[in-house]
Amino acid sequence: MRNIRSVFVAVALLGGGLLATARQPAAASAQDPTAVAAPQPNQQGRGQPGRGPGRGARTRKVVLAWADTRNGQAQHDSVSHALAIIERLGYESGAYDTLIRTDSHIISKTPLKTTGEPASGGPNLNNVDAIFFMGHREVPLDDKQKAELLSFVRDDGKGFVAAHVGLTALESWPEFGELIGARFDGHPVVGPGSIINEDRSFPATKHFPARFDFNDEFYQAKDYSREKIHVLLRLDLSNVPASDALHRPDKDYPVAWAMMYGKGRVFYGSFAHANTTWDIRDVQQMYFEALKWSLGLTDATLKPHPMGSMSDK
Repeated sequence: MRNIRSVFVAVALLGGGLLATARQPAAASAQDPTAVAAPQPNQQGRGQPGRGPGRGARTRKVVLAWADTRNGQAQHDSVSHALAIIERLGYESGAYDTLIRTDSHIISKTPLKTTGEPASGGPNLNNVDAIFFMGHREVPLDDKQKAELLSFVRDDGKGFVAAHVGLTALESWPEFGELIGARFDGHPVVGPGSIINEDRSFPATKHFPARFDFNDEFYQAKDYSREKIHVLLRLDLSNVPASDALHRPDKDYPVAWAMMYGKGRVFYGSFAHANTTWDIRDVQQMYFEALKWSLGLTDATLKPHPMGSMSDK
């Protein structure tokens, strides 16, 4: 009987050790583009009961992670994973709380139920501090919602961070193009590409080297002005032969930028198409730092500039 008890104790200790090992975050190097991020929990993140802002007094900024993809074309499976990553980064760092929604009625200062009655609690444009956006193609918003979304950023000074498919959204609404800074114009390249870092001082891109290789479904932007957007990352296609897919005679292909829209801070990043891309530490860090900047937790100087004027010095 004593021997049996000893076996049980040994198994319990071994199981506890394995569990403790499993809970350790994976080590990741900032120089390793394939490493999985390991956000470090702190008392503010792990110490709070539950997730999200809860019903008590707010102690952190709140991000609304919003992705209405019901009208998407060639929908991206990565959207769900991206929203989960954004939530985890905020929770484990303690930097912000996240509310994830895929419906759009909450894009209002006075949301309504489908019955027309006022919504009973939940996020709205009065109680969040920034939006992380991955809407796809035509997102259903009425005129009042559109006006309030613009006002949320422009007049209230709230943040707006969009990723990948967000550039395709709301094509029939001209003012959204002014908010996000550009429009979607197809894929110049799908696969490996060379990226030029035009601003190694901006919080969301300073961890990237001056030039690096990246594999993605790249987005081509149109209807933008380098006098209005501060380009951070650019896809270098200077050595790629002309083709019908390349729509820029000037070979200017920005894939990440920041800008002010009225009082609000706006960031767009073309990364990342695939689920696995959202597991790359550098990609996670880019969006995490972009959100912190949009929330006013960090600062940066925006200097819209011609192509090559900063990166090629």
